[in-house]
Amino acid sequence: MSAPHPFLLFDLDGTLSDPLVGIGRSINFALEAFGFPTKPLPELAQYVGPPLDETFSVLTGLTGDLEIRALVARFRECYGEVGYSENVLYPGIAAAIAALADGGVPMGICTTKRGDFADRILRMFELRGAFRFISGGDLGIQKGQQIETLLGSGTIDGRTLMIGDRATDLVAAHRNGLRSAGVLWGYGSRAELEAEAPLYLLEAPEDMLRLPGEGV
Repeated sequence: MSAPHPFLLFDLDGTLSDPLVGIGRSINFALEAFGFPTKPLPELAQYVGPPLDETFSVLTGLTGDLEIRALVARFRECYGEVGYSENVLYPGIAAAIAALADGGVPMGICTTKRGDFADRILRMFELRGAFRFISGGDLGIQKGQQIETLLGSGTIDGRTLMIGDRATDLVAAHRNGLRSAGVLWGYGSRAELEAEAPLYLLEAPEDMLRLPGEGV
């Protein structure tokens, strides 16, 4: 009998690694560069996960495409030099991913982060080889569109399980007919995740080891 979830599709920020320091400092670098007040890092935690253009629009009140793109460019300037390296793996993630890879479970990454940044982060943690591909995002591209593209190209199929820490991950999966797992060690609250009715709620990284073969 084939496994019910023969492919695991992971979010990155808040799911595999904690990116708050690097993302928060890079957001503040961009805000300060354009004369906006900076924010304490704890206040920026809510912006881990959503697309950068939406984040800067909320933080500044700006809606113009050129203005938002300028803020994002400044963010990426800081993030590309230092911010990406300030990611920290959540305890237990490295062991869980290694065990899944050693068990032959095919895995991929689907993140709103730009793909080259995601690649650098995974290589920094020596995890890149565990994943068959990275689907990275960019301005104006929603995670649901990324999953739609992966399905359309045959890179994944409808039995794929999307694993993430925010409602945006689960919504993107469900709109494409995929099932989902929410993780409780990231930046989404239990209430946020439960509202999207994921198939699983995972309390700890080792819970991921049951996913490929667990019945539904």
